[in-house]
Amino acid sequence: MEHDETIDPVVRWAVDAVLSDGGTVHVRPIRPDDADRLRALHDRLSPEAVYYRFFTPMPRLSDTMVERLVNVDYHGRMAIVAQLGDALIAVARYDLIDTDRAEVAFVVDDAHQGRGLGTLLLEHLIVIARANGIGRFEAQTLSDNQAMLRVFRGAGFEVKRRFDGGVVEIAFSISATEKSLELIDQRDRRAVAASIHRLLHPSSVAVIGASREPGTVGHELVRHLLDSEFAGPVFPVNPHAGDVRGVYAFPSVLQIPIEVDLAVIAVPAAQVLEVVQECAEKGVAGLVIVSSGFAEMGPRGQRLQREVVELARRNGMRVIGPNSMGIINTDPAFRLNATFARNTPSRGRVGFMSQSGALGITLLAESDARLLGISSFVAAGNKGDVSGNDLLQYWELDDATDVILLYLESFGNPRRFTRIARRVARTKPIVAVKAGHARTDHRATDSHTAALAPPAVVADAVLRQAGVSRVDTIEQMFDLAQAFANQPLPAGRRIAVVGNAAGPGLLAADAAEALGLAIAELTPLTHERLAGLLPEMEAIGNPLDIGMIATPDQMRGALSAVLDDDGVDAVIAVYLAPLPGQDEAMGAAIATAAASAPTKPMLANVLTGPASISTGDVRVPVYRFPEGAVRSLAAMTQRAEWLAAPEDDEVEFTDVDVSALRAIAIRHFESNPDGGWLSPTAALEFASIARLPVLRSIVASDAEGAVAAAATLGYPVAVKGAAPELGSRLELGALRLGLTDDDSVRAAADDMIGRVGERIGGVLVQPMIEPGLDLIVGLTTDELFGPLVVFGLGGIRAELLLDRTIHSAPLSLADAERMLHELRSSPLLFGFRGFPEVDTDALASLLARVGWLAETFPEIAELDLNPIVASAAGVSAVDFRVRLEPLSNHPEHGLRALGYGLTDSAS
Repeated sequence: MEHDETIDPVVRWAVDAVLSDGGTVHVRPIRPDDADRLRALHDRLSPEAVYYRFFTPMPRLSDTMVERLVNVDYHGRMAIVAQLGDALIAVARYDLIDTDRAEVAFVVDDAHQGRGLGTLLLEHLIVIARANGIGRFEAQTLSDNQAMLRVFRGAGFEVKRRFDGGVVEIAFSISATEKSLELIDQRDRRAVAASIHRLLHPSSVAVIGASREPGTVGHELVRHLLDSEFAGPVFPVNPHAGDVRGVYAFPSVLQIPIEVDLAVIAVPAAQVLEVVQECAEKGVAGLVIVSSGFAEMGPRGQRLQREVVELARRNGMRVIGPNSMGIINTDPAFRLNATFARNTPSRGRVGFMSQSGALGITLLAESDARLLGISSFVAAGNKGDVSGNDLLQYWELDDATDVILLYLESFGNPRRFTRIARRVARTKPIVAVKAGHARTDHRATDSHTAALAPPAVVADAVLRQAGVSRVDTIEQMFDLAQAFANQPLPAGRRIAVVGNAAGPGLLAADAAEALGLAIAELTPLTHERLAGLLPEMEAIGNPLDIGMIATPDQMRGALSAVLDDDGVDAVIAVYLAPLPGQDEAMGAAIATAAASAPTKPMLANVLTGPASISTGDVRVPVYRFPEGAVRSLAAMTQRAEWLAAPEDDEVEFTDVDVSALRAIAIRHFESNPDGGWLSPTAALEFASIARLPVLRSIVASDAEGAVAAAATLGYPVAVKGAAPELGSRLELGALRLGLTDDDSVRAAADDMIGRVGERIGGVLVQPMIEPGLDLIVGLTTDELFGPLVVFGLGGIRAELLLDRTIHSAPLSLADAERMLHELRSSPLLFGFRGFPEVDTDALASLLARVGWLAETFPEIAELDLNPIVASAAGVSAVDFRVRLEPLSNHPEHGLRALGYGLTDSAS
């Protein structure tokens, strides 16, 4: 759909964005009231920059020129500016040459060269030009203007250059290319990571709201910064205190004599806006706002939060919080503990985000108890600005982080989260506790597909598809973190359990089988080794009980033998100390055995003992109960399989005329501006154009029309109510099957129309088809995660058994094929116990097609093919309906821009 031209373009194209050095800037179209700002920018430019822009010396801009530059029509003549504080620091513009060609030019303040402003403005200008029907950009620049030439070369388009004297003439199509989109994504990734790096690596910290009173937030923040021996200066700020913990306190951040990289704000919410303004005047690089009283308090707090974040971003600062517990960076070059937590956690390789401040201190204490070192910790609070998405991109590029832990109560931008997580999880494991699964789904819909996608199921499915290891509890999160941080991934699902206690060993084996792991069958060679090591053992099996009186050497030998077995992919060691004083020797034996097979994971169940056992660089995670060890090993196995699965390209369906589908949508929105279900006739037309396998159907308005339709289709036929909400529901009296003559069709149609009334929407006549397996394929747009493809048992089984699987759209064919195997009843698709095998290739293709439609035609809000009758001959949808909604005209679509987490809150 076209963008709504009634939206003010100054509002539509205004965004906050991150520059390559991590600073922020406000990008918006130019306005007539920018005249003085534009003059000021020009006056700051060096003579060289002016000459590059205008090809002539121009010490001053004339009033006539200024008037022309600030007044544009936002279509054929467009200019956008980058604003920092109240100053313009860059301008980019295009002027239409003819119907689809425009000349482009830009200029950047000398003081802000090298921050990526030219590239950022060019990206935004291209998106605006495309929306206005422009297809090509042209430019002229002097041959020695290397900065401008680099911008064009690095944009990812096929640029044609022609030299004319000392001038380079540039021309290129602005249609998006795979290369241009990838480069934009890379620039965004690096810029966001740089913005988080600035927050976590400050050279100086000011605590605004510092207090002399022990136990207060402002006092503890200063104390913890000092106790952690932060590598730079700490500046308490309090107009009513001469010092805090012996450190001179400044009345205002403006009076601090040197630059301040990070300001931690702990003043009442009503004072935060004024403090942020002072930080802006000071040139502070980033903010952590621990003050509460914002979005978590309701609409008034949400408005205040937005004002604070807008003010910060437009002055170059990113914000963690409000309502944050603070941040930690254990890098010995910084030693930053700007939190309420008394002790800085030990240095490690785990990045940790907690949305909950109340849990933050407990989480950090648990990480220390588990000997799980932290690289950096962020309590995101309300996520008014910095969110889990930003932190994922920072940790993705952070060489000090190997594992990522997330405690989430909400998603800032769930669709973006899943895209980022899917990429990051390819290189680093992500473990997430997602609280709040019990949220009520308020969607008012009668769709079968929507009913099959409750919130908790959706969250689980989407996170799993993105490669995120989602857990239910904080304990499980730490269990997995220990495993991922210390052991390699298994090559398969075959495990062995070795220990000196039979009971825990059996529990471990039972838990393994319940979680889909296989108890390995040990090879004859392993049996021989174990028999020589344990001569008194009468039977050798798996689980392997080596006996309570086994020595450390026997434990090490048994574990090593099993680890060497080619049929074993992972081992769980079980140890129960029969007598005091043996823990250290037995732990050393377990760790030594693990070190002998560095490519196979080993986890340990030690009923009483340390959080891990180690030798040299090898650390074996320890779990108090066997189920915890097995659950962690199962998660490692799932991750290994996810990584091993092919990343197939999304499939394209060139047989669909998308413009014809859009024409249907336009006609629909003319009479239904808010959208809704397509009429039966329009839905059938939609299905035909989309090449969906919907059974041939004819809509009739009365009984005689139904008789004529039946004659056209051929007997026997089915007659049903045509309205989308009726479908094939027998209980509504709107379905008759197996009708064999005109009289039965006439009687069925008359009875149906009389029984259901006007809401029947006519009658739908279809030929009867051979029976098969009833399935459902659907598409629903989740309010958090976007378009989801749903597949499962259809008909009444769909509602009764709820056997379904869900994936984010779009899908590759490999994704679609995986969905076929994810149902509990999937064996029915493949000929289980003589049940007729169905055409699984056609099913996978249909799933991929529906996913492609969701991506290509985002006006689809919901789509139901239910039931689909699947057999060896193919698939046919007996019922089809589709609901369309007009697209949002949100300005961030296609733009590199920051959003606002106004509805997120933390406890």
